[in-house]
Amino acid sequence: MILEVAILNVIPGQEKEFEAAFNQAQAIIRSQRGYLSHEVRRCMENESRYLLLVNWETLEDHTEGFRQSDGYQSWKTLLHHFYQPFPTVEHYEAVAGLN
Repeated sequence: MILEVAILNVIPGQEKEFEAAFNQAQAIIRSQRGYLSHEVRRCMENESRYLLLVNWETLEDHTEGFRQSDGYQSWKTLLHHFYQPFPTVEHYEAVAGLN
C-alpha cells in the first residue's frame, strides 16, 4: 500500500466552497482502480490549509491510473483553482519493522 500525502493551501475565504467541491470530487477518486481510502483534515492553526491522505494499492494506480484518467480531468476542474500555491504531492511506503 502507498500513502499519497498532499498539503492543500486553499485561497483564504474560499474554504467553504472548496469543501463543497471536494465533497463532490471524492466520488471521483473513490471510483478509481487501486483506490483504498482517503481522509481530509483541516489545519487548526491555519484554517485555509488541509491535509489530504489517500491510500492506493500501488504508486502507479495514482500516478498513471488516476492522473491519466478522465476522472482526473473532472477532479482538476472541481478543485485545482482553489490552491495557492499548487500543492506538492508525495508518496510514502511502510518501513518494515516500524509499523
